[in-house]
Amino acid sequence: MSYYMGKTLSVTFDEAVNRTVEALKREGFGILTEIDVSQTLKTKIGVEFPKYRILGACNPTLAYEALKLENKVGTMLPCNVVVRDAGSGQTEVAAIDPVASMQAIDNPALKQAAGQVREKLERAMAWL
Repeated sequence: MSYYMGKTLSVTFDEAVNRTVEALKREGFGILTEIDVSQTLKTKIGVEFPKYRILGACNPTLAYEALKLENKVGTMLPCNVVVRDAGSGQTEVAAIDPVASMQAIDNPALKQAAGQVREKLERAMAWL
């Protein structure tokens, strides 16, 4: 089982970020965090790295349900979605597969809830 789902787009990095945020919004996710990995690496250790952004996406209703099922599942939230410059005019968007990440927790109800999150992330990726 892969730990992520991904899609490569023939659009600029900024356009891919905008599309990703919009696609997630359509599925009830908001962006809680946004990490500019390229800028962080440049600032902290002085290295150049292709454009790479991590979006921390959260669907509040589903997060609440997961937290009720397993109170430490917050260690695995929010769902990370990566937008990265893949070169040659391509931008890749990749999202964590919540079902794969929840395999570490022995709670069948939580695994079922993760399936709902996966379906929403799959629809968002398809919309891109």
